[in-house]
Amino acid sequence: MSQDGVGVDLETSLGYLLKEASSALRVAMEEVLRPLGMNVTRYACLELLAQRPGLSNSELARGAFVTRQSMNVLLQALEREGYVTRPAEAPVGKVLPTRLTPRGRRSLEKATVAVRSVEVRMLAGLSETDQSKAFRILRSMIHSLRDGDDGA
Repeated sequence: MSQDGVGVDLETSLGYLLKEASSALRVAMEEVLRPLGMNVTRYACLELLAQRPGLSNSELARGAFVTRQSMNVLLQALEREGYVTRPAEAPVGKVLPTRLTPRGRRSLEKATVAVRSVEVRMLAGLSETDQSKAFRILRSMIHSLRDGDDGA
């Protein structure tokens, strides 16, 4: 509880601490991506397309933690700028599979180096064992929240 007995104590709230860490990570990533003409959402989109070519707009939006509408606007810009290609017509159904162009890959390579430097900085104070524990703990928390509590 907080000092006045209402709500949560922000000093001991794991959820608040995770949000603070997420915010600090995003700020650090934005700082290294800005000189490359990129932001976190653009980077996430390009990274997702590199690892999973042909994702739909909806799948990209979920993976980048934005709305479908925001992703559609971003994809239109990336296509105009020559970073991605999308067919004029869907080969199957309604999905327009998006793929990186060589320009998109080159841009992503530079951004990945920048983002990796932030991750290295973030983990610098942790031993390899602690890093492994942190990954395991965070994955467990995500799994618990996504799957819900079966015992409830």
